[in-house]
Amino acid sequence: MAYDRDNIFAKILRGEIPCNKVYEDDFVLAFHDINPQAPIHVLVIPKGEYVSMADFTANAPDELIVGFVRGIGKVARDLGLEDPGYRILANAGPDSHQEVPHLHVHIFGGRKLGPMLVRS
Repeated sequence: MAYDRDNIFAKILRGEIPCNKVYEDDFVLAFHDINPQAPIHVLVIPKGEYVSMADFTANAPDELIVGFVRGIGKVARDLGLEDPGYRILANAGPDSHQEVPHLHVHIFGGRKLGPMLVRS
């Protein structure tokens, strides 16, 4: 899948669309999901044009990869999720139901989350 510079997250990164920001540094932007699936549902996106984790880990500079992972951990800590627990999830491609073609990690928390996948 090619990167679409007009995707909603690219527009948020450029400041063209507002977001309810949780955290930002040189490497990441974290903001509340507009359609939360848990009491706490935050998205963390890297500052760069990456479609998926495979694309990101193959093409991003090492400092961005480290900054992204540290950013995810910082956001979870800042939200008070470390002790009660939380889930991180990154969808990639159509079978995963990835809706925005920009790498993003969901952080879910604030309640017991139940099983990860439903068997079919």
